[in-house]
Amino acid sequence: MSPRHREDPRHRHQRLRVAEEAARLIIEGGQGDLEAARRKAAARLGVRGEALLPTGEEIREALRGRQRLFAPGRPSELRRLREAALEAMGFFAAFEPRLVGPVLDGDASPGSVVSLHLHADDPDALALLLQERGIPAQPRHRRLRLERGRAAELPSWEFAADGVGFELVLLPVQALRQPPLDPLEERPMARASAAALRRLLDDSAD
Repeated sequence: MSPRHREDPRHRHQRLRVAEEAARLIIEGGQGDLEAARRKAAARLGVRGEALLPTGEEIREALRGRQRLFAPGRPSELRRLREAALEAMGFFAAFEPRLVGPVLDGDASPGSVVSLHLHADDPDALALLLQERGIPAQPRHRRLRLERGRAAELPSWEFAADGVGFELVLLPVQALRQPPLDPLEERPMARASAAALRRLLDDSAD
């Protein structure tokens, strides 16, 4: 997208409208899929054209604005979700888990799920563990961009524990060195190891 498009006040106004609607959909739906929310928001508002679609950061800023207004208890809820994520990452430690999405970004809303990327080259390894431990996880698929120009349907599972929803996405081990791309921008997704999440929790307790 050219700088001229980004500087056009009309385009900026439309992008912010879509960002606000996407933020509303994310908060009310409790999901963290920014790409799906952006697409749905644009369709609802009748907005077409790449220049009129907000960036990931514009949607996250709209989310933060709504959360400041409507979720005064958000810091304690965010900490609860991060602590649940850390516990789950310990349970799935053999799969080199990485936390992604709104719980990591700090944009979690009531009902947000903890999204973890797990890694194994055996596609059945995680399903077997879930079965052996009696975790009633529902199989799904998650579409991620593993590299520019190529998206893949990856196996995923959803379950709830202690009132927290979890999404597990199984990626090949190679993705530890080469994370999937952000769904809205040409850069690797932000992810955190258990050690990084523990430091984040420690810092937020100060």
